[in-house]
Amino acid sequence: MRKALGRGINALLPAAPLKKPAPPADQLPPSPLPGEDGRDVRRIPLEAIKPSRVQPRKNFDPERLSELSQTIKEHGLAQPIVVSYDAISNTYELIAGERRLRATQLAGLKHIEAVVRTPQNEKERLVLGLIENIQRDDLNAIETALAYRRLMDDHGLNQTQLVGIVGKSKAAVSNTLRLLELPDEIQKAVQFERITEGHARALLMVDDPLERDKLYKLIVENHLSVRDAERSAQRIVGGEPLPEQRDRVKALKAPKPADIKALEAQLEKGFGTRVEIKARKDMKSGRIVIHFYSLDDFDSILKIIKK
Repeated sequence: MRKALGRGINALLPAAPLKKPAPPADQLPPSPLPGEDGRDVRRIPLEAIKPSRVQPRKNFDPERLSELSQTIKEHGLAQPIVVSYDAISNTYELIAGERRLRATQLAGLKHIEAVVRTPQNEKERLVLGLIENIQRDDLNAIETALAYRRLMDDHGLNQTQLVGIVGKSKAAVSNTLRLLELPDEIQKAVQFERITEGHARALLMVDDPLERDKLYKLIVENHLSVRDAERSAQRIVGGEPLPEQRDRVKALKAPKPADIKALEAQLEKGFGTRVEIKARKDMKSGRIVIHFYSLDDFDSILKIIKK
């Protein structure tokens, strides 16, 4: 499957020939490095690479980014990023591999290996970026669905044609696209990992918007497993009411002590984000959960902790 997807990329956007304009010699190794499928890989300064204008990836897990950064620092980059070269500005624009680029920056390195391609237009640039991310499983389910939809809209593709490009089964593509039928709030919950793709698919089983919203809140507030969410969805489809069940579950949860709530409020004010204190029954131990909703949030929290 992966090989088929790779062929789809090459068919859509061939690698740039070596005769294309190249950057100054001091930015290149004496000779091109050997790349996958016989492509040439150049060693490029990180400061010469501009962000992609059509990046499909919206969220980056700081913990996974840190792990990748450590791996790159110890073992190097397993697969080069993909860029295009602008001879006028003498800079490169990222096409695919932003997570690898960020991790390399985080590792404190100054150069990165990259395949240089020459997209003929913005659509080709988008195709390559989307397929690269999909191939590497770098996108969450909603980002993948949005990537599929954008490919279809911008290229006038139907699902059958899309299947041939991304190397997935028709059922897999169709099921992923169905996630976009969910309300924005639920889609964002998947993107920010408040619920999983499995939870989202369980919610799709419920056609009634009000009942679906009740189930979504039940999943989030009571941390239901995917299996429990599916069972609840099946009960709703079978005509069994959910509100009473939700009320019973909430009634079992002991209210959080006022002093704990006050401490949470102080921490939230200091960090500028949501903070939860989860104490054990004996109140002698527990954990503090600091929520972040972007890489910038994470960086800000780290700076505060390091002070």
